[in-house]
Amino acid sequence: MSDIPTHHRIYGTTIDFLSGETVVDTDDERLRQELARFLVEDKNYEKTDLAARLTIETLFAGQFVVSTIDFVLTVQGKKFMIIRYGPGSLVTRERPAIAAARVLEPAYQIPRAVVTNARDAELLDTRSGKVLATGLACLPDRSQAIQLVDSLTFAPITDEKCRERELRILNAFDVEVCCVGGPCALPGAPEG
Repeated sequence: MSDIPTHHRIYGTTIDFLSGETVVDTDDERLRQELARFLVEDKNYEKTDLAARLTIETLFAGQFVVSTIDFVLTVQGKKFMIIRYGPGSLVTRERPAIAAARVLEPAYQIPRAVVTNARDAELLDTRSGKVLATGLACLPDRSQAIQLVDSLTFAPITDEKCRERELRILNAFDVEVCCVGGPCALPGAPEG
């Protein structure tokens, strides 16, 4: 376990539902584990269909940010949907989720993004940015996803300026700011 200070209540450790690895047990982590169980037990995905905790690293204007994608769902060999969890309002999480879906996979834009607070959800079309449906029930189950993949477009971002714009959006939205108003520094860092 790291010695990095956190603003989350830590209860100890827990076993990750998907990987079996030990992870830090927080309120947010408990909700992520609920989501993983929901996807496997209620939506019938295989554990191997889900990749958890993928990251995108950005550095703009001296601000290094690690953006986490909580889950990436793959069926028929295609990453077709990402899920980003965050407490509170979903609307404020839409744009960075779309940006993450557009740049995570180098070969193509992932066509669907979901933002959720583990109680509600929005299913987003990555190309248009539109909300397609709301509520956790709107997430496609595995059989629906298999049918859906054939009708989705998996187009790459060909313009490097567009890709950079999406990375900048992630950098701006996902920067961690601590309670005193500045970026939280790692212990021992010059600015810490």
